[in-house]
Amino acid sequence: MGTVQDRLVDGLYGLGWAAVKKLPEPAAVALGRRIADFVWKKRGKGVLRLESNLARVVPDAGPERLRELSRAGMRSYMRYWMESFRLPTMDPERFSTDVEFEDEHLLREALASGRGVVVALPHLANWDLAGAWAIGHIGVPFTTVAERLKPETLYDRFVAYRESLGMEVLPHNGGVAFGTLARRLRSGGLVCLVADRDLSASGVEVDFFGSAARMPAGPALLAQQTGAVLLPATLHYGETPKMYGRIHPEVAVPKAGTRTEKTSVMTQAVADAFARGIAEHPEDWHMLQRLWLDDLEERSA
Repeated sequence: MGTVQDRLVDGLYGLGWAAVKKLPEPAAVALGRRIADFVWKKRGKGVLRLESNLARVVPDAGPERLRELSRAGMRSYMRYWMESFRLPTMDPERFSTDVEFEDEHLLREALASGRGVVVALPHLANWDLAGAWAIGHIGVPFTTVAERLKPETLYDRFVAYRESLGMEVLPHNGGVAFGTLARRLRSGGLVCLVADRDLSASGVEVDFFGSAARMPAGPALLAQQTGAVLLPATLHYGETPKMYGRIHPEVAVPKAGTRTEKTSVMTQAVADAFARGIAEHPEDWHMLQRLWLDDLEERSA
């Protein structure tokens, strides 16, 4: 059954999905902005953590600039939710008109090679909308992994939502998910992974905006094990309803070194691509959790 709090959280998300998707788009946009501004003014833990993270991304920003960035960040984050609630009912043709990718040819060429493709993305703008674009515009279904949320009914809602868009969604449970992803890649398929925050104990340490962080090893390991093409991608919002993205050049498997050494080099290259996209559009990076190792150590101290 779950706790009362779990049922309340699930009920609120269910209400959002049911109600927001029925609103006219301008009304949904306005509602999202009002909610974002209300939450931002409350200065809760998530907002403060976002500002702390943004201070690393924009180190020369003073307090006033950071507050402006965090306000824009919360508006961007709430835009993600408003769009996500509405995505299953959107006209698929809009995925081609409302989403534009720079260097889209890199993805098309990689898919045409038959090697399989791993696209690694950070928490920028709307990665679900990017997935819908890949399915509707490129015409390729893909497999992804979702973090298990609490309550379990909420996780089930997210899986059903993403599957309604045409995605195959696997639970984040280590070896079982990795094996399935590897099989999809060996058959020439597409795998998309949000990969700027490690959810396991096996993350790779990288230099990220001048400090140590851990990012998932999965994208690099999958490319090594299956021969798939590893492509980082970054996103950012334009004026509603436009979203823009960039496919970055392939992160190749180094010719020399151990598997661990190769994974470290490749994951750092992915982190560098993420950093370029985040630095250009910091307000669209939805990182409201601790990420850098010294922040994590401070919490555990």
